[in-house]
Amino acid sequence: MSTLSETRTAFPTGTWQVDPVHSTVEFSVKHMVVANFRGGFDAFEVTVDEGGIRGTVDVSSVRVSEPNLTGHLLAPDFFDAERHPRLSFASNAISIAGDEVVVDGELTLKGVTRPVAIKGSVGGPVTSFDGSSRIGLELETVIDRTAYGLAWNAPLPTGGFAVGNDVKLHAELELVLAEVA
Repeated sequence: MSTLSETRTAFPTGTWQVDPVHSTVEFSVKHMVVANFRGGFDAFEVTVDEGGIRGTVDVSSVRVSEPNLTGHLLAPDFFDAERHPRLSFASNAISIAGDEVVVDGELTLKGVTRPVAIKGSVGGPVTSFDGSSRIGLELETVIDRTAYGLAWNAPLPTGGFAVGNDVKLHAELELVLAEVA
């Protein structure tokens, strides 16, 4: 038996749009020094084409397991959604080796733009039941939230702080090839 292997060095050509039903954009941060607190966003857009990867997130769509926390996350202490309703990412370099991908770009959060390096994997393309072509991207990076002005915290009585500074950003994206008109 022989095995065929393809070494991918670029995304498949064309314009790929996120399928929001089969995609997630999430975050996790250390809470009370002992465990990770997780949340995500329900409204986001991502496009991959010859210009790279571009995406935006509607900050007001933040989703956490504690509804009373949503208001605090949208307030100036954290996302300041009234003045900064979107966070965005734009790549400036993409490196692919097989199914591994490294994306360098700029993340804008709360009006602050900083360079980030994102690592992950790419799968596909495959043909779906409806005949559409699809690729998958799983991407992850860690940012220091305080570098973006998300500095709220509270000291704990036994040391440490209520919220960690390092935030893991994780996206699992299913992208559909746009039909050429």
